[in-house]
Amino acid sequence: MKSIVVFCGSSEGVDAVFGSKAYELGETFAKKAIQLVYGGAKIGIMGKVAEGVLNNGGKVVGVIPVFLKKKEVFHEGLTELIVTKNMHERKLKMHDLSDGILMLPGGFGTLEEFFEMLTWSQLGLHQYPIGILNTNGFYDSLLKMMHDMVNEGFVKQEHINTILVDDDIGTLLKKMENYIPLPTPKWINKEQL
Repeated sequence: MKSIVVFCGSSEGVDAVFGSKAYELGETFAKKAIQLVYGGAKIGIMGKVAEGVLNNGGKVVGVIPVFLKKKEVFHEGLTELIVTKNMHERKLKMHDLSDGILMLPGGFGTLEEFFEMLTWSQLGLHQYPIGILNTNGFYDSLLKMMHDMVNEGFVKQEHINTILVDDDIGTLLKKMENYIPLPTPKWINKEQL
């Protein structure tokens, strides 16, 4: 993997471990020459992961819609900042710039971005590895709900199995590097979304 999109919070959360783990992820990206693609903010754990990459000589591409650029505190020191017309164009651009998807702790926006990419995978629009850095068990309840969806017949187990989860950065990235995608035929294309 040469470029990974990271979805995470524009807040720091209550526990400082979220920010320190995000910074550590950024350091790891820089050491492995993995480009970070993310939402472009300098605040929250978004800012921490970007700083981890930048402070260690790595490359960071921020992608932000024009209306959020006016509201959010965007990071001015990025390798590249791409401004899009809207949120959908933002996600499509992030997808196009990446060959892996990773979710850190965050709120509604983080979940929305992650689940759209997961749905695109399920539909066969991409075959990127999809990971969750489950810092301090942050996503344990969400993972249980996903398994409940399988048990209730709404999601297939094979699709849950494509989600790679770990609380250790090195182990998770190794899982992503070794990921073998499902042999899913493409029956929908991006233009149909």
